[in-house]
Amino acid sequence: MKSFKYILHIVCLSFLFTGCEDYLDKSPEASIGENDIFKSFYTFQGFVEEMYSCIVDYNKAGAWNRYLFADETLQNNPYSEDQGNYWDQGILFYNESVGVNTGNEARNKRIWHNAWYAIRKANLALEKLDLLEGSEYEKKLIAGQAYYFRGWFHFELARWWGGLPYIDKLLASDEELSLPRLSFQETAQLAAADFAKAAELLPVDWNDWSSYVSFATTDNHNRASKVMALSYQGKALLYAGSPMPNEEAGKGNTFDADLCKQAADVFAATLKVCDETGAYKLHTWENWTTIFWVWSSGGSQPGGTEVIMGPTRYNDRVRWSTVGATCPVQFELNASRVEVPTVNIVNTYAMANGLPIDDPESGYDPADPWSNREPRFYSDIIVDGDEMVEVDIPDANKAFNKYAELFTGGRHRGSSNGSVTGFYYKRYSPIGCNIWQESKASSLQAFIPYLRLADVYLMYAEATLHGYGLNGTANGYGMTPLDALETIRSRAQLPPLPERLVNTKELLMEALIRERAIELAFEAARHHDLRRWNISGQDKYKRKLGLFFDRGPDGKPVNIEERVVITRVFDKKHNWWPFQTKFTNLYPEFKQNPGW
Repeated sequence: MKSFKYILHIVCLSFLFTGCEDYLDKSPEASIGENDIFKSFYTFQGFVEEMYSCIVDYNKAGAWNRYLFADETLQNNPYSEDQGNYWDQGILFYNESVGVNTGNEARNKRIWHNAWYAIRKANLALEKLDLLEGSEYEKKLIAGQAYYFRGWFHFELARWWGGLPYIDKLLASDEELSLPRLSFQETAQLAAADFAKAAELLPVDWNDWSSYVSFATTDNHNRASKVMALSYQGKALLYAGSPMPNEEAGKGNTFDADLCKQAADVFAATLKVCDETGAYKLHTWENWTTIFWVWSSGGSQPGGTEVIMGPTRYNDRVRWSTVGATCPVQFELNASRVEVPTVNIVNTYAMANGLPIDDPESGYDPADPWSNREPRFYSDIIVDGDEMVEVDIPDANKAFNKYAELFTGGRHRGSSNGSVTGFYYKRYSPIGCNIWQESKASSLQAFIPYLRLADVYLMYAEATLHGYGLNGTANGYGMTPLDALETIRSRAQLPPLPERLVNTKELLMEALIRERAIELAFEAARHHDLRRWNISGQDKYKRKLGLFFDRGPDGKPVNIEERVVITRVFDKKHNWWPFQTKFTNLYPEFKQNPGW
């Protein structure tokens, strides 16, 4: 999304816990006042616009993967998070030396800094709304964005740190702090209320209002919209009603049926809007990869009709900053950290007949484990012998090898700079992105979506299942949980699941857990899903497995053995990140998370 050109430059570090001079205080030589900023839609939108640049792009904020992939991936140099140390938050969450917003440099943004900064901006926008001398539509756009971002940034913070004070007004610099922490469930419900307000105010597509508002750009696809707000309203309610937050609220390790009903109704409304307007559609299988990456030197971006919310994009630069050094790092054999999928996630991909590999009727052959698997397996996972480079490699670089050698002792295997599990993944790193095809690789555009329509279908299925039951439907939408699940599976070219695997609530939930693991693999969903379901501490999710094997004469793996590479440390306290001590020492009502 191309931002409105800023009319003013406002710099103010305004966290919840620190005082701040008024945004509009000015130096003697400044000539900008309230009317200059908030009187016209164009300048007011310039003020609001900065909230978009506070969204942290996970795949550019340093070593983002260390926090987000739970049991999905492993690195040859294990991160401290797998060892239970959540205090080191500098890469993604908190780094005081980085500061707030940091302009257009995505790698320097941090969640904690930018979220509180944006929340204050949202509250200031709502307080100054009466100064806007604009049309009804212009006021709706400003207020809708403010409510959306106030909810979104509170929810983003709470997903990591748990319940927080919900700041719905400007805090004066001399105000004595006494706001207590809410539970996660309470925080998420307040965020849902803000999303609901935003959904009432915002259009499905900004361009629909082009007759009423003079836009500075026609590229409005990634702006806060009704569908974004509805989607996140449902997501916040589903998270609030999930077992871990429900147990934390003293209501037991189970789904809250009422909150799930509310979430299901909102998701049903979301899907209705998409059906009626065509604003968002599932990609076909043939162009599924364009959700995540495209080759484009002219600025075209991935996501298409399916991504509802993505990270803010400032320019046309590629995901990888240095082609060859990090595009993709897993192929180059010159990096200290090589990220690869675990056997855990590889084994979750179904067979081509749609059955899990451990189903007795699946046809899975342990001696030929990579044959006859579902299409997403071949789109996502690189196995031993797969081509990784499309051109001949010069003799001087033959050591790299264009075909994967992932068997034990192979060229791309090992603890120093190869795969420790026997696999690579390619959801964001397609073949063609390497130092020998630099002209092609330099045009790669790859992004992790924050939310896409497939996720809405799966969340609708989950919320409806636990709110309305196995065969229930929500808000007159007419789609059962199984219908929604099969909508996503059929897009992936899979036949329907047999009734014996989905004829109870428990079995269908197991199928949903598997489907979310695969459809949303490597998209920063797994970490949050396992925690909110209260299952992240189960042994099968803590043990990260690798595959050790030799390559047989026919190229098939032999002497196959699954081994535990590392066991993640995960106790109850690891459901939430700890707060930096400087914040919990500010006032008594702001408590540290349990166990930290």
